[in-house]
Amino acid sequence: MAKGKTATIFYCQSCGYESSKWMGQCPGCREWNTFVEEVVSRSDLKGTGTQRRSGEKEKPCILSEVPVLKEDRVLTGIGELDRVLGGGIVQGSMTLVGGDPGIGKSTLLLQVCRNLAEKGHRVLYISGEESKVQIKMRADRIGTFSRYMALLCETDLDIIEEVIRQEKPEMVVIDSIQTMYRGEVSAAPGSVSQVRESTGVLMQLAKGLGVSVFIVGHVTKEGTVAGPRVLEHMVDTVLYFEGDRYASYRILRGVKNRFGSTNEIGVFEMQDQGLAEVQNPSEYMLSGRPEDASGSVAACTMEGTRPILVEIQALVCRSNFGIPRRQATGTDFNRVNLLMAVLEKRSGMALSDCDAYVNITGGIRIQEPAVDLGIVLAVISSFRNRAIGPKLAAFGEVGLSGEVRGVSMAKLRVAEAQKLGFDTCIVPMVCVEECRKIKGIKVIGVKNVQEAMDFLG
Repeated sequence: MAKGKTATIFYCQSCGYESSKWMGQCPGCREWNTFVEEVVSRSDLKGTGTQRRSGEKEKPCILSEVPVLKEDRVLTGIGELDRVLGGGIVQGSMTLVGGDPGIGKSTLLLQVCRNLAEKGHRVLYISGEESKVQIKMRADRIGTFSRYMALLCETDLDIIEEVIRQEKPEMVVIDSIQTMYRGEVSAAPGSVSQVRESTGVLMQLAKGLGVSVFIVGHVTKEGTVAGPRVLEHMVDTVLYFEGDRYASYRILRGVKNRFGSTNEIGVFEMQDQGLAEVQNPSEYMLSGRPEDASGSVAACTMEGTRPILVEIQALVCRSNFGIPRRQATGTDFNRVNLLMAVLEKRSGMALSDCDAYVNITGGIRIQEPAVDLGIVLAVISSFRNRAIGPKLAAFGEVGLSGEVRGVSMAKLRVAEAQKLGFDTCIVPMVCVEECRKIKGIKVIGVKNVQEAMDFLG
């Protein structure tokens, strides 16, 4: 611990704002009850301890003369991860991987280390949570590792920094950032100041030595990475693992990416040998779909450049209470209420005294408005107790006037439905021309929800 007088500082866990006293609302991010108290020494208040060493002076350069080579990206050997990263690992990048405990963060990164080590890349796996024997037992389930894979169980950041400078690996994994500490900062590991300081040191190593760094972050009960929100601002890429830890399927989603799109997702299945890629997510999402059951519709959504067909289920029944119950799983609850109000106002359906439950199967969460038409058709099907054909798919955004608006990349959506064996697709009228170029599937254009209802009969 650093010598000298100590002082009490309050940090905001959301944005890292510092204050000498506790406040209910943070002046920086306007969040409530986010301040935590930490005891630091006076020497820590003068600087963060992450200053550059003497002699390491960076000179300005001409932007147009900076070389960018394709070799700067390294493929991980896992296609779903490469898709989310934007085409592979960028040299000198820093990636934060968050997710619930037991979701598969460490397993995925261990598989990446194995693939890169087999290609001859020097990899260093640093763990502050498990012993070498524990990691070896988990690694044996994945497969054999080459001699380019090195392991270090350490939490002192000064020692870790020295090892990285000596070994000069091409990729470093930190598991996890909340266990790392720096002796110059007189705070407990996992605190706001320690997490911020540790990330700053690792960032300098990544940019200065050209090392690709992956750090694992614990998440809070709200699902965000524990520690200051500035942690997500400092790194280049933020990936979140979603899904139920007791289920077999996992979804990797990029929420920040300086080198690619943030709309891409990767789908994995947890198996005995680790995480396996799901090459066709649409087929997985529609597996087990009931036949001749009312309230079930296939809709097409876009995750980045990938079209995915999902099953939307709706259950509408008369309510036994004065206030009907509404519930939505996998989509926005308020959006479902809005669509039901549109049906009642524009189509004359009496839904005000009905309970309604909407579910998107497969554990995926969709915010895209293109699934509006699918939700509407599922509600209509359940309300009328009439099954929709199993070979029919639909997509389109529904407005407050009941109109069906066009969506982007309609041709790719119809092509995905045709590839999976669907013979009919209901699309917005403005998208009919480009979709009719696809052979083997019947494309029906609708202008409003009333026309969609008339088609169902």
